[in-house]
This record gives sequence, C-alpha cells and structure tokens, in this order.
Amino acid sequence: MKILSTVRFLIACVGISLAACHSSVEPQENNWTYAGGETTVFSTGPDAYTLPLANLNKDGLQKHLEADAMFAQQFVTEPAERFGGLGPIFNQNACESCHIRNGKSAVPAYSGDPSSGLLLRLGTENGEELPGFGNQLQTKAVFGFTPEGKISIEEREKIVRFADGMETKIRELQYGIQDSYIPLPASTRISPRMAQAVYGLGLLEAVPESEILALADENDRNGDGISGRPNWVWDKQQQSIRLGRFGWKAAQPSALQQSAAAAHNDMGLSNPLFPEENCTGQNNCGGDGKMDISNEELELFTFYFQTLGVPAPRNQNSNKVKQGRLLFFEARCNACHVPPLHTGPHPIRELAYQTIHPYTDLLLHDMGEDLADHRPEGKASGREWRTPPLWGIGLTQVVNPQATFLHDGRARTIEEAILWHGGEAEYSKQFYMKLPKSEREKLLAFVESL
Repeated sequence: MKILSTVRFLIACVGISLAACHSSVEPQENNWTYAGGETTVFSTGPDAYTLPLANLNKDGLQKHLEADAMFAQQFVTEPAERFGGLGPIFNQNACESCHIRNGKSAVPAYSGDPSSGLLLRLGTENGEELPGFGNQLQTKAVFGFTPEGKISIEEREKIVRFADGMETKIRELQYGIQDSYIPLPASTRISPRMAQAVYGLGLLEAVPESEILALADENDRNGDGISGRPNWVWDKQQQSIRLGRFGWKAAQPSALQQSAAAAHNDMGLSNPLFPEENCTGQNNCGGDGKMDISNEELELFTFYFQTLGVPAPRNQNSNKVKQGRLLFFEARCNACHVPPLHTGPHPIRELAYQTIHPYTDLLLHDMGEDLADHRPEGKASGREWRTPPLWGIGLTQVVNPQATFLHDGRARTIEEAILWHGGEAEYSKQFYMKLPKSEREKLLAFVESL
C-alpha cells in the first residue's frame, strides 16, 4: 500500500540525506533535468509520483506523511466518529480511488463501471448548473438515497494517414448517461473528465500571476496563431476574482480550493469552502450542520498535493531525445507547453524561488471542434482547455498501466493525443504528421523523456 511505502521511505531517510533515498538515476549537469528545481525527485518506477519534495525539511516530511494518510483514507457514512460524512451522493470514497498512485485515472472498463476515476461534469448550454443534477453526475449513493445515473461509454476508431503514407488508428469515446434517476433536461451538456495527476501542484501554485499573464495573447497580437488567455474564477477563501490555474479548464484558483471542491463534488464531504450537502435535486438531504471535514483536515489534503515532488526527465543526453527537443520547438509545441517557469514567494518555503520546467502556460486555448465539450466553465468556452503540464508524462503508464491521455481518456498513447489536437494546435499537429517516421519517433522520444 502507498501509506506503507511512504513510511518505509521516511524510515530509510533517517540519518541520511533525502537525495540519497531516491532511485539510482543520477542528476546530470543540465538544468532541463531538474523539472522541479531543488524539489525534483529522481525515480523512474511506479512510485515516481508518490515522493515528497526533495528539499522538504524534517517537520515538512512528518506533515506530508500525515497528509498522505488523509489522501488514502476511505471515508464512510455517518454516524462514524472519524472519517464519516460520505455522500449522501458521491463518486468515490477516497482520493486515491481516482488518482492512482497520484497519477491519472483509467477509462471505465464498461458502461456503468463503478471503479473508474472518470467523472462527468454537467451543465446547460449556457454554462449553468443542470437542474436536478448540479454540476457533476453522482454515480453512487449512501443508503436511503439514489445515484443520479451511470456513465455509458461507446468506442470507435478512425484511421489517420501520415504524409509518408503510414497509417495509424486513433480512438474516439462517446460518453452518455444511463439509468438517470430523473429525465435529463434537453439542455444537458456532458463533459467527461479524467482524474489528473496531482504531483507538482504546489509549484504551479507558486508561479506568480504576473508571469502567467505575461504569456497571454488573447487577441493574437503577434500573429502566431496562439491566443492563450486566463480563466478568471471566484476564490471562495479570498472572496475575490482570481486567476484560475487548476483543473482541465483552469476553474480553480488555488490548491486549497481544488482540494475542497474535489472533496465536496467527488466524495460528498462538506467543508469550510463548500459547507452545503451535496445532494442536488434530492429531498431530505439531512446533515447536522457540522462540517464533514474540518479546516485542519482540508489543509492536510492540500499540503499533500502541494508537497509532492515532480520526477526528473530521463535520457536528456540521448541524441535521439536532443533531436526530438529541437523538433518540439520547431513544431511550436512550446508556444503552449512552455518549458521554463519560475516560482515566487509561497508559505511552503521549499516551493519558493525555483526554476521549473512544467511545459505549460496554465492558460486556456481553443483546441478545435474534435476536442470540444461545448460546456462553458467560468470564462472558458466549450472549445477551450487549459494547457496540461507535460512534466512526468513519460511515466504515466509506468505508474498506472491503464492510464490514458486527454480530458476524456480517448488517447491510448502520446501520439494519439497529438493527433487529436486542433484549433490553435493545428499547425503543430500538421507539422508532426508531415514528419517521416524516424523524425516522429524522435519527437515522441523527447516528450516521453519528460
């Protein structure tokens, strides 16, 4: 179990430097290798996303261990004295049920599969909450309540032909809702969302707002076809509009609110930022007015996300990877997947003032009709998505062999994900498709090295 592995990790670190506890991969004289700056961890195995920041101090390590236990905790129904309050309707009962070893979830194995970490966000065509359902389909319920429905899934493939005549297949997934507890409104908009990896969130939170906004070019004034723009969202803790930076559409402004929203929407746990019961459309919600999780517990959830280290890239001195990096830039992938960012001040001092390489600008981009969900969220349109970070992406299926890519999990490989790009990324996709196989392999080798 992950808790035991973390305990063994900390025990092994007693009396020796933390750096010595990472795997045998050695850092190289190249700051590309330090994806998270001084926080970078060096592991290439299934535990790659589970290690704390490399520079975390002793007190921080102890708190991280406590937070790890919270992340793994399975919540139950009331009147349990501890870890009660699950539901009344929910998707999963523990964080790690969706974020497998802190990585991505898997596509449902079949229609109605209750074990997948995939969620269905709901709304109307105008971006409002769906009457009777709220903003997320709840597929499970405690005794006395009714699940809102099950997720249905259909799969089909289409053939893509490269300029050199070679062909490949890419998969499309069609999600729907079956056995809904009430009829779905005609205005229903469905947006499938795979659970994302949670490492490195503290570093992304520590990037100054000004640095992210400097990358925005909403009106494409430089004429490069890229017009990233920020999503401005409501910060419940600060009671003000702030820059969104977390989630598939950058709908959450902070790691704390990301944790609170997930606890409420995914597990039905009321908390200081979301104090209401999660039972939209159902009567007799119950509840005694108490928070299911306290502010202290919410902060522990958040501290765990914030203090997970980012794994270092691999094989950076390989000629194939070096040539692939050049192709990555030539294809203009870096226009959205920006390699270097810098952190500023942060309450967790280990996160502050680091040069990091997350390969994201944390901005919204129009990704074309093929990837559109037609569900607005905040300032994000139904065609826009936040640029997902690429750091650690090459270890995705090492950590969870069933994990896939893109917001709905349709892409079984990184190449498939590239071939689904459109909109502002159309040039990059076409560049890739025109490359001969040997050059495509180089570009993929670079991305997989991250």
